[in-house]
Amino acid sequence: MRKIFWLLFIAALASAGWFAWALLIPVEPPAKTFVMLRPGYSTHRIASELKSAGVIRSEEAFILWHYFHRHRSLKAGEYLFEKPANIIDLQKRLRRGDVYFHTVVVPEGFTIFDIARAIEAAGLGPADDFLKVAQSDTALIADLAPNAPSIEGYLFPDTYEFSRMQTMQEMAAAMVRQFRQVAHQVGLIQGPEGVAIASPNSPHIEVELRISFRDPNAAPNDLERTVIMASIIEKETAVAEERPLVASVYYNRLAKKIALDADPSIIYAELLAGTYQGALHHDDMQFRSPYNTYRNAGLPPGPIGNPGKSALEAAMHPAQTDYYYFVADAAGHHRFARTIEEHNKNVDAYRRAMRGK
Repeated sequence: MRKIFWLLFIAALASAGWFAWALLIPVEPPAKTFVMLRPGYSTHRIASELKSAGVIRSEEAFILWHYFHRHRSLKAGEYLFEKPANIIDLQKRLRRGDVYFHTVVVPEGFTIFDIARAIEAAGLGPADDFLKVAQSDTALIADLAPNAPSIEGYLFPDTYEFSRMQTMQEMAAAMVRQFRQVAHQVGLIQGPEGVAIASPNSPHIEVELRISFRDPNAAPNDLERTVIMASIIEKETAVAEERPLVASVYYNRLAKKIALDADPSIIYAELLAGTYQGALHHDDMQFRSPYNTYRNAGLPPGPIGNPGKSALEAAMHPAQTDYYYFVADAAGHHRFARTIEEHNKNVDAYRRAMRGK
């Protein structure tokens, strides 16, 4: 009897030693190790995934420890393991939901195509999946832009942190939500029951861009016009102080029913068609598309990129000028002109400067 007791005691001691070893001794993960724990995974499945990734020594020890704390759930998500940790510390992380977030940087002027590639590069899913959402889920902005062909223009440029548990719709919604916040800050939107105003302070503008969201029959076309204009301004210059001047040129041309002749609109038209080769040529000016502002007077049917705060403000408050033309000056800025003769001189100066480089 005593022999059996000692055998049982030794077995229990060995089991306790093994459990303490498996539970308390930290495990060094192999390099940066990502583990995706999806919703609905059982404790056994979680333990199996972690063991396969080399993050824990024993599935049994993991399951047993969680059994003692089963009232605390382990949260789904993608986790990054890059430091030694034992099962106790690891389960604390899983209970906190300390998931890994991927950084997506959206600079001013990025198109839906650029954003889709950034999302794919961040490891959040195929670019095509985001593009499908961006080109179809216009319900996200139906109250702001009921005529929008896509959500282009309303994905606000910023730095975002997304997890792989989020859907493409949720990522797009986060960007639209940021647009709404900034649009409210600059006065483009004044609340769901207020008034959205985009009234350029220019003597050349004959209409007041003003809508009320209280009127169910009022289509917020003027808000859309402001965002479309801001997207063109954003693409034309990265110099903040020039943006109101660029805005004045385009508003002046609109008032006189002169074609905008905005090169970025052709690039966007070709992006939509999948034919853009990375540079514009003279023949591209005749590219057939409603987005081509050389062939079509007025604004394009939708934004050609996603403008930042400065471009939105410029579209809302253009400078008061008599300018109708502008061209780059080969130094990162632009020269503005009132007449075609003055503009041609500026173009010649630009070409000479480029040849001298």
